[in-house]
Amino acid sequence: MLSVELHVHSALSYDGRDPVELILEQAEAVGLDAIAITDHDEIDASLEAVRRAPEYGLVGIPGMEISSKAGHILGFGLEEAVPAGLSYESTIDAIHAQGGLAVIPHPFQESRHGVMARVTRDDLEKGDAIEVYNSRLLTGRANRQARRFAKRRDMPMTAGSDAHISEMVGQAITRVDADDRSADAILEAIREGKTSVEGKRTPWHISFRQAAGGVSRRVRSGLVGLFE
Repeated sequence: MLSVELHVHSALSYDGRDPVELILEQAEAVGLDAIAITDHDEIDASLEAVRRAPEYGLVGIPGMEISSKAGHILGFGLEEAVPAGLSYESTIDAIHAQGGLAVIPHPFQESRHGVMARVTRDDLEKGDAIEVYNSRLLTGRANRQARRFAKRRDMPMTAGSDAHISEMVGQAITRVDADDRSADAILEAIREGKTSVEGKRTPWHISFRQAAGGVSRRVRSGLVGLFE
């Protein structure tokens, strides 16, 4: 079983702080096997991480967090960025067109652009997997809702720290029963539901600090909002 971190933001995200190097150092330090940097509507840092990950004994998985019209969608196995602002279905189709994996993060938290405020439960099944544990949720309710949904619909489950600072990398991980230690094998195993999840909540004071940093950067760039 490989320990995989599937939800991390670098300084390339408007609300992230740290460069790829610090993120990879932390991933190595906490004993991860693989990591995906998933910046908001950006892929360059993720592709850099894929190139540099072997230096740290890690498998790098290319990915990004895409802002669809319905909310956020994680795309993995991508070679180029999927545009923001597409419909929910078109975003998933664009991920699949690259042979990628579409994972729906924090689907039941509207304040953080979870998609359930704008799609049906049947639509949610069009993703390949559901993020059922996100470390940055301030209560466990939305995580529990996501887990119940995934179990009822027999959908693959993932977890992610949703780290916006390097210290929080590895707070939540997806255990993946992959055939070999490669990005392709990891994504295929997730698609087949060969996963288990574990993690712990990001401390509240760090969540608030990360959110405050995101607000400052958004104000400077003319954006508004509190979380992601």
